Amino acid sequence: MRVICVAGARPNFMKVSPILHALNDAGHAPVLVHTGQHYDPQMSRTFFDDLELPAPDFSLEVGSGSHAQQTARVMERFEPVVEEVLPDWVLVVGDVNSTMACALVTAKLRPALGCRLAHVEAGLRSHDWRMPEEVNRTVTDRVADLLLTPSRDAHPNLRREGLEERAAFVGNVMIDTLLRQLPKARVVDMCGRLGLAKGSYVLSTIHRPSNVDDPAALSVILSALAGISREVPVVLPIHPRTVKNAVAFGFGSLLAPLRVVDPLGYREMLSLSDGARVVLTDSGGLQEETTVLGVPCVTLREQTERPATITEGTNRLARWPLTVGGIMEAWRLAMTMGRRGVGERVPEGWDGNAAPRIVAMLEAAGPNKCETPHR
Repeated sequence: MRVICVAGARPNFMKVSPILHALNDAGHAPVLVHTGQHYDPQMSRTFFDDLELPAPDFSLEVGSGSHAQQTARVMERFEPVVEEVLPDWVLVVGDVNSTMACALVTAKLRPALGCRLAHVEAGLRSHDWRMPEEVNRTVTDRVADLLLTPSRDAHPNLRREGLEERAAFVGNVMIDTLLRQLPKARVVDMCGRLGLAKGSYVLSTIHRPSNVDDPAALSVILSALAGISREVPVVLPIHPRTVKNAVAFGFGSLLAPLRVVDPLGYREMLSLSDGARVVLTDSGGLQEETTVLGVPCVTLREQTERPATITEGTNRLARWPLTVGGIMEAWRLAMTMGRRGVGERVPEGWDGNAAPRIVAMLEAAGPNKCETPHR
């Protein structure tokens, strides 16, 4: 079975890595395509090294641009790859622009080539159409042949959209990577390198356009973090978009009290998350990771497409609309929560074995349903 696995941005790497290993272990032929949506060569190389990923078979090098430009470039450069490889499956993960772009290419080539599309992390919905990710994941689910869900709460979403018959529950593949890499991340000891004791600091990440492109929203979040830093250290690995806007909006004084660090590799970031007392974030992946690590998390968004992190995990939403007082109130409440043990209470299927289940589902789907051209 020949399977193209697509990785575009940083969150994709953590999901693709265990799938590639599981495909190889099962004797299949994975082909890794790196679209280059995450285009920082140094950070891409760090993630490939940390996650033990092979060099990509194809690098599309699409770089930055508007959503339309980036999506168009991925489609244009991915189409000849599919025509050359003639895969049985194209497997896309998550909800970035590369995910939707490669899904559309595969769907359009499916009648001619017989290739099928599998979406890992299917069925998640925030119901917030202001988020580009909501558009990407919804479109991808609509054109996919196999919808591989990370949690049971994804299935009612797919049922409402008439797609559940294509769905299969496999669990959260990103947790496969977390559990595999956690011992190595603890050796990194990022908090020790920053002169901090484990459990003595708050970790924050902010990068969503709705939080960092609006001066009022960014001011509220940074003001709250600055207030928290008067009581406990706040570590902020800063996204390029965030630092650019903070400088442009004149918020340097709000960054000054924080322990601002450059973007980190996967193991370094996991090490910081594991050592934090509380995490404040607008990242979907960190909501999931903190649930498994047992670290209290406050999500700085109006809603989450990962409700299992609230109902079964350690996550909570800050009061909306965000205010300095509301964020600090949510942080204080999170500080009272006791930390759980790693994996002590997690959603079903967040057990480190999602990748083999994904491969089993691809195998169980059998030969292509449509006529495959002569190879």
